[in-house]
Amino acid sequence: MPQPTIDGFAYRTIAGAGGVDLNVAVGGSGPAIVLLHGFPQTHLMWRGVAPALAGEHTVIVPDLRGYGASDKPVADDPETYSKRTMANDIVAIAETLGHDRFGLVGHDRGALVGVRAGLDHPDRVLFLGILDVLPTMDTWDVLHGVDAKVAWHLYLMAQPPGLPEKMIKATAEEFFGSFLDAWDPTGATFPDEVRRHYLDASIGAVDSIVADYRATADIDLVMDREDRANGRRLAMPVGVISQDWGAALGFDAAALWGAWAPDLRYEAIDAGHFMAEEKPGEIARFVRELAAG
Repeated sequence: MPQPTIDGFAYRTIAGAGGVDLNVAVGGSGPAIVLLHGFPQTHLMWRGVAPALAGEHTVIVPDLRGYGASDKPVADDPETYSKRTMANDIVAIAETLGHDRFGLVGHDRGALVGVRAGLDHPDRVLFLGILDVLPTMDTWDVLHGVDAKVAWHLYLMAQPPGLPEKMIKATAEEFFGSFLDAWDPTGATFPDEVRRHYLDASIGAVDSIVADYRATADIDLVMDREDRANGRRLAMPVGVISQDWGAALGFDAAALWGAWAPDLRYEAIDAGHFMAEEKPGEIARFVRELAAG
């Protein structure tokens, strides 16, 4: 069965950091915007947003390393799935396509890659858009008590290599499908072929997905803590659009983001976690406004 694609976009294989091949959809013309997907999704999550932006921008939509049709290198080094390495992938993609500077918008896992790109490459990232996530360090800091059970999968995939992968592979369809169901309040966000695509892509990428998550409890957390200790912050304009997770877990998301981003615009949205697919018009508007400054 053919893989679903973003209408009107051309597909290329582009080398990222260390020669890892990445699947990239490209469309439109004008100043570049890179869109990064979350879990358990692929670049296809932007299918409703990317075409809406392509009239004014070159829109670059990759599968992150370890996901979708991109390479899934063995995690034989903590750096393999660090957000620093994944951010270097994005810089390499943009350079190959002729863009030294670009706007960057990420959802969930992709947003964490975006944060690291903004911290490590402030000369490259014109603006940063974040959908429904906190920085790595803050995520771990706010999870406490029984309300933190919403993030149970973070703790599972943070365990040493071996057992988490075996447990997930034993029930992979149910594991990944549970997130598509639990985080979709409408129950109608994913057409059947899109849901099947996400499940098949994730089932075939258990090792790399777990390695990505494991990095956020290890090397990514170390990097965040070093940046905080050194007073390093995001120099570009940052926009965050999010559900109100803080109401349940007892934190102020805007204040947490403000500590990382002096030039911050924070916006709450009445949508589920998969907001780019549930309300693509709202997210396209959010990105356009961020790009306009």
